[in-house]
Amino acid sequence: MIELPEIEIQRIAIKLKPKAEVLIKKGHPWVFDKSITKQNNPGKAGDLVIIFDNRNNKFLACGLLDPSSPIRIKILQANKPANINSDWFKDKIQEAYNKRIPLLKTDTNSYRLIYGENDNMPSFIADVYNKVLVIKLYSNIWLPYLNDILPHLIKTSKAETVVLRLSRNVTREGNKYSLTEGQIIHGELENEVVNFKEHGVNFSANVIKGHKTGYFLDHRKNRKKVGELAKGKTVLDVFSYAGGFSVHALASGAKEVTSLDISAQALAIAEENAQLNEYTGTHDIIVGDAFDELENLAEDKRKFDIVVIDPPSFAKSQDEIDGALNSYQKLAELGLKLVRKKGLLVLASCSARVTADVFFELIYETLDNTNTNYKVLEKTLHDIDHPISFKEGAYLKCIYIQIN
Repeated sequence: MIELPEIEIQRIAIKLKPKAEVLIKKGHPWVFDKSITKQNNPGKAGDLVIIFDNRNNKFLACGLLDPSSPIRIKILQANKPANINSDWFKDKIQEAYNKRIPLLKTDTNSYRLIYGENDNMPSFIADVYNKVLVIKLYSNIWLPYLNDILPHLIKTSKAETVVLRLSRNVTREGNKYSLTEGQIIHGELENEVVNFKEHGVNFSANVIKGHKTGYFLDHRKNRKKVGELAKGKTVLDVFSYAGGFSVHALASGAKEVTSLDISAQALAIAEENAQLNEYTGTHDIIVGDAFDELENLAEDKRKFDIVVIDPPSFAKSQDEIDGALNSYQKLAELGLKLVRKKGLLVLASCSARVTADVFFELIYETLDNTNTNYKVLEKTLHDIDHPISFKEGAYLKCIYIQIN
């Protein structure tokens, strides 16, 4: 293990506006800068904040100070005092692991061990790929605590190697302490591409250069379901990225799978992932803009038994919501043109600002407006390694529609 920095922290006393107090008491993990009414010290990233209530000046919550973010305080614990130390992190990591145990009883060795706020560690992600643990930090607040956290993550996950990934806003601060993006901070890494299993299907992740931690683990349950439905079928996987749905379908006996993505590099990974498994069907790729290519396929009168459309987030800010809804509607309309009678259309959204209720209602309206005869087979949300503890933490939703 490399020598991690020892960064001193101080304690900051803070009071909040009454509305913010109520939210914190109910378990919300964020305090915005405009909610702070008193602060005894400007502080720096990672300083421990103690929030006192206004009525009797007693402990309300503790969290970490993030001066560079409008979410000024990331809450660690509320309503009950705690010492934020090695033992506290040990308990939280064990609690998180216990939630994942049912998943790890399956033929799966890839999972999200720590999911930020939802596991009491805001802006901190820890994903496991086989024997490799990838930590992704989205805030500088965690740099002073790595020495307390890392041993427990290694012990709990049984990881032999740990890779540190830093978001852009963290990289500059990390460099001050000789911590860099993609750095191996424990063990050795023979190959930056790590193979792992997801419900018995083989995949790979580039844990050094791959997007986020190297792969998207959140759709695991949906990929498994599509695979189970794909035997002997033709499948179109739109926004396929590294081929999650495509590879499950091929491994489960799909007759023909077409992976569509704008990134030729991602599709090359999808082909490599497919080759990690035995399959007899054909795997075709289409490189191009999804909207344009779906139009082309519709003009060519192509039809598929299963069409999966899983786009990236269309609404990263509040003012992008209307545009996102228009895009989801357009994709649903295009998808409907490509599904055979008795076929299946699978539509997903990972835009947190578009709630599940709004997304599903939009899909229903689109189906009704196109006079589609359909049956909704299932609606799904997050898998168990992506638990949700507050409203804003929910982003993933997926709907399975049989076209009659």
